[in-house]
Amino acid sequence: MPRINSPAELEELRKGILSKRDPNKPCITLCSGSACNASSSGEVATAIEEEIKKQGLSDSVDIRRTGCHGFCERGPIIVIHPEEICYFNIEPKDVPELISETIKEKRVVERLLYTDPSTNEKIIHESEIPFYKYQERIVFGSNSTIDPKSIDDYLAIGGYSALAKALSGMTSEQVLGEVKKANLRGRGGGGFPAGSKWEGSRNAPGEIKYVIVNADEGDPGAYMDRSLLEGNPHAVLEGLTIGAYAVGSHEGYIYVRQEYPLAVENVFTAIKQAEEYGLLGKNILGSGFDFTVKVHQGAGAFVCGESTALMTALEGRAGEPRPKYIRSNIVGLWGRPSVLNNVETWANVPLIINKGADWFTQFGTDTSKGTKIFSLVGKITNTGLVEVPMGTPLRDIIFKIGGGIPGGKKFKAVQTGGPSGGCIPEELLDLPVGFDELTKAGSMMGSGGMIVMDEDTCMVDVARYFLDFLTDESCGKCVPCREGMRQMLKILTNITQGKGKEGDIELLEELSETAIEAALCALGKSSPNPFLSTLKYFRDEYEAHVKEKRCPALSCKELIAYHIDPSKCQACMMCLKKCPAEAIDGGKNRISVIDQEKCTKCGTCFEVCPPKFRAVTKISGEPVPPPIPEEARTIVRESKQK
Repeated sequence: MPRINSPAELEELRKGILSKRDPNKPCITLCSGSACNASSSGEVATAIEEEIKKQGLSDSVDIRRTGCHGFCERGPIIVIHPEEICYFNIEPKDVPELISETIKEKRVVERLLYTDPSTNEKIIHESEIPFYKYQERIVFGSNSTIDPKSIDDYLAIGGYSALAKALSGMTSEQVLGEVKKANLRGRGGGGFPAGSKWEGSRNAPGEIKYVIVNADEGDPGAYMDRSLLEGNPHAVLEGLTIGAYAVGSHEGYIYVRQEYPLAVENVFTAIKQAEEYGLLGKNILGSGFDFTVKVHQGAGAFVCGESTALMTALEGRAGEPRPKYIRSNIVGLWGRPSVLNNVETWANVPLIINKGADWFTQFGTDTSKGTKIFSLVGKITNTGLVEVPMGTPLRDIIFKIGGGIPGGKKFKAVQTGGPSGGCIPEELLDLPVGFDELTKAGSMMGSGGMIVMDEDTCMVDVARYFLDFLTDESCGKCVPCREGMRQMLKILTNITQGKGKEGDIELLEELSETAIEAALCALGKSSPNPFLSTLKYFRDEYEAHVKEKRCPALSCKELIAYHIDPSKCQACMMCLKKCPAEAIDGGKNRISVIDQEKCTKCGTCFEVCPPKFRAVTKISGEPVPPPIPEEARTIVRESKQK
C-alpha cells in the first residue's frame, strides 16, 4: 500500500478507488457479523462465490462480506445493490436461484423477501421494511455496505476525511470545541459529556496522555459495540485518532473482550492497514502529529467495563476498581490523564467533525443529542440492533421497529441499561429515550441493552436474575457490593421460592440504600436498580409472592403447579409421551392426570398440549384440584358411540 503524506494525496487515492467502481454494477452484500456467521453465513458466501464462477459472472458481479445489518433474527441477510433488493434467511440452497433470477434475469425471488405481518405484503427494498424504515442509522448504516477488512471500502464512503480535516484545517482547540458544541455524551452508560472529559485531560498537567476505547461490552443481550468493531473498525480508529489530536495524546488503546474473536481480528487488520497508509503512526498525513494504537484483550470480567477497573487491567493487574478521588481523565492509566469512551462514542466523532455540531444536534432532545444504537431483544417480534434519534418514544422502538410482542401476548415491561438498569412498565411506553428521561424513570441508558418482557415474565424473578449476574461479576473488593448483593440475592431467591417473609421487602430497600451510598464503583452503586425499579412499578407482585405465596405471572417454579383440565383433555397422550419425569398417568380413551409428587414442573406437558385443546393449565396460589375418580377418566368418543 502507498503511504499517504497529505490530505491532498488522501483525496487523490479516494478518487482513484471510486473511479474503478461502477455504481451500476451489481454488488451482493452478505451480512457476516457474528450472529449471521452462526447462521451459516460462511457457507452462503462460499455458495455465492462458486455459483458466480459457475455461471460465468465473476467479472460482472461484486461480492462483499459486510458487518452486521441489524436485523439479526432474519439472518443471513443479502442486499443486492444498486436496486437494494433485500433477501432474508438465506441458505446455500437458495443461492443458484438467487443468482439466476435476480442477478442474470433481474427478477425478484419472492419467497426470500420480507413479508409484512400487518399487511401480508412482500417488501422488496430494505429501506421500506418497517424494521429499517423508522430508524436513523447515521453511525451504524455503513455496516451493511462495506467490507470491514478493506480500508479502501471505508475510504470510498469518505473514510478518514474527518481526520484530514481536523489535522489540516482545525486546531486541536477547534476540534475540542466542535465536540463540546455537539454535546456528545458517552454512549457507554454514564452519559458524561465527551467534550468536557476531553478538556479535563487536555488541561491536566503532564506530557503523556492516553485515549482508550472501551469495548468491554458485557451486558446480557447487548452487542452494539461488538457489531461496530466487527463491521466498521476504521470509523472507531478515525474517531480515536481525532480525539487523541484534540487531547494531545500520542498513544491509544483498544480494550476489547477476548470473547469477540471477529472484532479482535478486524481491529488488528484495520490498524495494520491504517499504519501502511500512514493514517496511524508517525507524521500522520504530513501534519507532524504522531499516534499509535495497541489492542488489549480482556479476560471477560464484567467489572472491567468500569473505567478504573479497565485501566487497572490495562496495567497488567487484576481488574478491580479504585476510588475516584480524582477522575481518571486527570489521573488514570499509569497515573496519567486518560480519556476513556466506548466504541459507539468514538464512532460518532468523525461524523461531528465532517458534518459539524449543528448537523449532529438536529437529532435528539435538549440534553441528549444525536442517535443511539440499541440491542432490541427478549419477547419481541423483530430482534436486532436498531439506531434511533435520542428522544424516540419507547413505544415506537418496540412496536414500530420491533413489531410488538409475538404470540398475541401483552407487553409488560422493558429493561434498559443492562443488568444495572431498570424496568419500565407499560404506562411509561411513551417516555422519550434519553439519558435524563430514563434516569428519572428509575432506569438508565447504559450501553444500550433493551430487553422486552411480556405478561408471562415475573418481575421479582427478573430482579433476582440480574442480581445473580451482578453478584457473580462483582470483584469483591468492597463490602457493600460483595456482601450486600449476596444478601439481596439470597432474599430475592427465597421470595421466588415461596420462602419470603414479612420484612423482606423493607430489608431489601435498606440494603439497596447502603449499596448506593457506600459501594466503591458504579457496578455496586447501581446494582440495586433492578430491584428498586421493579418494586416501584410492580410492588403488587412482590407482595403476592411474600404474603400469598403466589406468582401472578405463573413463572416461579416453586409457586406453580400443572393441572390437566378433565373437561378439555382428549386423551391424545402427547403429554404422557413427552413427560421426562413420567409423572403423567393416562392412556387410550383415558383422561390424563399429573402426579404432583413426581412432577418436576418442567413445563413440557404445557408446551406439548395441542393448542386446540389447551387442556394443561398452570395454577399458582391455590390448591391443586383433587384426583379424578378412576371411573370418571374414560372418554366416550363420538365415533365409538356410532
